[in-house]
Amino acid sequence: MYIFITVLIFIVCVLLILIVLVQNSKGGGLSANFTGNTQTMGVRKTADFLEKATWTLAGVFFFLSVIIVYTIPKTEIETKSALEDKVQNVQPVNPIAQPTAPAAVPVEPVE
Repeated sequence: MYIFITVLIFIVCVLLILIVLVQNSKGGGLSANFTGNTQTMGVRKTADFLEKATWTLAGVFFFLSVIIVYTIPKTEIETKSALEDKVQNVQPVNPIAQPTAPAAVPVEPVE
């Protein structure tokens, strides 16, 4: 199930990229090619379709992203990194204990 949803997310991402690249920020884009009077889809209908497709794919992407969190295999969640193991295995330090200075070494007089 996890791999299936991952593939779906990948397909949605590619479609979303293609839809966004077809759009033009100044209102042209793909709709500029459909300016004839005999066309079934007019300029405004093409822009509406691209906008609806963008929002729909963005919603599907969000929905699949939330669903994939619940389908992650449990073995991947339960594994710990080596850094986490080291942090948990550190012995606690007594905050009251003061470090002691090394004992003084007696100096022999020089004759």
